[in-house]
Amino acid sequence: MIDKNLYGCYYNFMSYIVVLSTINNIETAKFIAKTLIEQKLAACVNIVPNITSIYSWKDELCEDSEVLLIIKSKSEFFNAVKSEIEKLHPYEVPEVISFEINNGSNSYLSWLDNCLPQR
Repeated sequence: MIDKNLYGCYYNFMSYIVVLSTINNIETAKFIAKTLIEQKLAACVNIVPNITSIYSWKDELCEDSEVLLIIKSKSEFFNAVKSEIEKLHPYEVPEVISFEINNGSNSYLSWLDNCLPQR
């Protein structure tokens, strides 16, 4: 879907994504978040502490306290975001999944555009 932002520029909603990743501690979460922002791969990263994850790992039922990263970016940056997370993440198989943003406020999406370089 293409729409016009506050400044009269057109943008495509499908180019915006939210990437989710969980990690085992707040310090590493902050390091990954700051790295993604500094490299201009993400406009914003929310860090949600104290989530409980229940999952299967190597045929065992596991339950752990984790930290959730909610990363706002563009679809064109997904592979770079994924690579950076995989490089910095301590898990053998880090969670890195993305969802397209189907709708959003014009002012927020304009801000997101201004934070990230054009490719």
